[in-house]
Amino acid sequence: MILKRFLTLLPGLLLYFSLFADEGMWMLNNLTQENWKRMQELGLELSSEDLYCDSLPSLYKTVVQFNGGCTGITVSKKGLIFTNHHCGYDAIQSQSSIEQDYLKNGFIAHAFEEEIPIPNMYVLYPRGTINITQKVMHNLSPNLSEKEREIAIEQAIGRLQKQFNDSLPHYEVVINSYYGGNEYYANIYQRFSDIRLAFAPPSSVGKFGGETDNWMWPRHTGDFCVFRVYADEENKPANYQETNIPYQPDRFAPISLNGYENNSFVMAMGFPGHTDRYLSSWGIERKIESSNNPRIKVGSIKLDIWKDAMLNNDEIRIQYASKYALNSNYWKNSIGMNRGIEKLHVIERKQELENQFLHWMEQNPEKQAIYSNTLNLLRNGYIGSMEKVKAKTFLSEIFHGAEILEIAHYVHAAGFLRDHSERDTFFDEALAPILKDYNASLDEKVLTAMLGILKNNLPPPFLPSVFSEIDKKYKGNYVQYADDVFKETVLAHPDKLHAALLNPKKFMQIKKDRAYQLSRSVRRTLESIHDSLQADSYKIREGERLFIAGLREMEAGKNLPPDANFTLRLTYGSVGGYVPNDGAWYEYYTTTKGIFEKQDSINPEFNVQPEVMALLHQKNFGKYGNQKGDMNLNFLSNLDITGGNSGSPVFDAKGRLIGLAFDGNWEAISGDLLFENEVQKCIAVDIRYVLFMIDKWGNSQRLLDELQIQ
Repeated sequence: MILKRFLTLLPGLLLYFSLFADEGMWMLNNLTQENWKRMQELGLELSSEDLYCDSLPSLYKTVVQFNGGCTGITVSKKGLIFTNHHCGYDAIQSQSSIEQDYLKNGFIAHAFEEEIPIPNMYVLYPRGTINITQKVMHNLSPNLSEKEREIAIEQAIGRLQKQFNDSLPHYEVVINSYYGGNEYYANIYQRFSDIRLAFAPPSSVGKFGGETDNWMWPRHTGDFCVFRVYADEENKPANYQETNIPYQPDRFAPISLNGYENNSFVMAMGFPGHTDRYLSSWGIERKIESSNNPRIKVGSIKLDIWKDAMLNNDEIRIQYASKYALNSNYWKNSIGMNRGIEKLHVIERKQELENQFLHWMEQNPEKQAIYSNTLNLLRNGYIGSMEKVKAKTFLSEIFHGAEILEIAHYVHAAGFLRDHSERDTFFDEALAPILKDYNASLDEKVLTAMLGILKNNLPPPFLPSVFSEIDKKYKGNYVQYADDVFKETVLAHPDKLHAALLNPKKFMQIKKDRAYQLSRSVRRTLESIHDSLQADSYKIREGERLFIAGLREMEAGKNLPPDANFTLRLTYGSVGGYVPNDGAWYEYYTTTKGIFEKQDSINPEFNVQPEVMALLHQKNFGKYGNQKGDMNLNFLSNLDITGGNSGSPVFDAKGRLIGLAFDGNWEAISGDLLFENEVQKCIAVDIRYVLFMIDKWGNSQRLLDELQIQ
């Protein structure tokens, strides 16, 4: 039995989850009467069938998983999709050049024929969810080890996956784990892969505030862009063809110009990516020390190198725009999460929950037989793996930071392809897109810095073997070593690399390439660490599965939401501001006034195009304006969101679209670990600002005519 880490329990301490009645990324098919009652108390006017019903064209079927990492909303009978500008950023960047800089100047398709097909982009339309827990777990023996249990479950899922594939050949069925492996559901989708860019505002609007304002409030960002889904002549999913036509959905979301007031009911549906609300105190300690801190250290140096180059070269700015935004987001998230964990006493609150769990278990002898080793498994697994995970994070950040290492990894993968045409296709699909947005001289600077970071932060057992060569031959001179790597490598040269892939003799020579050898050395070290972590990983997964199962028993009668896992979820709440710190108050919406206050012609993060500024200065907002003669830009609510919710539709009480979620707030970045009821907020772009830009800046009446505006 684990020793108690608290001598006494606080008398009358409320159970942990009871404190947060409105917390939840809810599975729509598992909503309880308690959920419906609460939504109706807050103001919901829709029926349950109108919101969610597999056999009807319910509102949830208008929501799409957008390109694997975001959410979108269908807003017209011709397949028009609204999502965030940052969700479409890769697509906009991929079509941009110095001559046609859609990132800087925006993009407007004035006809269907002008809409730009985006290679490899897709959306998933949800078509239903089936609980298959019993089918997955009915033959499991209670005496299996965690490894044996996972193998048995994997085999059962494989059999069920085949059955679904055979019975639903025109659908994509994904089987997901919930509640730490205690439940399993099959999620059914239709995948559409002909997606075309229809409209994007300038980045000075869509990304206003840049990294300075990222995760911050107040915000004044027009974070939206518009795509269209195309289908074949029978309205079925199809790969891109010129003959494809706009997809006609069963239902699309109406749009409201009525806005919102303080305490107005709102809800959002989307595909949140990952939360760790059930993570133990030891897991959080490891996250700080072994994941966030290394990521912050590496990210700070890499991003500074990239940013300096981007500010001084437009070609590099376009090449690295998307990569910089993605990396900066994760880097700043890690900083904010560490800050929030400390400021909001997250570890201490997790320890309180663990103490409650221990007390509950000790009062129930039959529960002790099941859960007595749960906390020991978690503690030993997380503490025992701390240093290994720290080394793995450093190496992973370096591997993805110095792009030449990732290019070499793809080349290694190409070695398993024996057919000439397969390698040719592999180059076009995997390597060419990377090399298109690659600058070797910039990457050489990054590699030099990354090697120094590894040497200074990893103990010898975790250093890749190549460091012996660097120390011996180069006397630890990383500048000279990196110079030789790039001077000799063919991996940074598209034409040479392509020719080598298609020539067996030249390809064999690649394996002697310094960049290839360096990548292999780092990769082998990562693989070795990964293998050494397996025992601790099984302890952790078993402990988390038991801990979550025990919490659900401890809170019997309450519908505890599962952690996010990129499946469709509903969150509901109210519009409202918050107190960020003592003596301060944040209003629940912002207006164009803030753009004029922040506008800075010498700072690219806050420099809005003159024609947009002129439009805002005229204040000709019309139906998009508010009662004070201005126009709302962004607004706050207490919706429970995380990464993956970007682009999620924010609906009013009648199920009408009023905004698109695009960010959380700095004070509650640790909310992925523990929902912060007082300060956790969802930041959304007001749909009236979206329509204003489409109308007044884009003069795109054809898009407005498709919408159902109320």
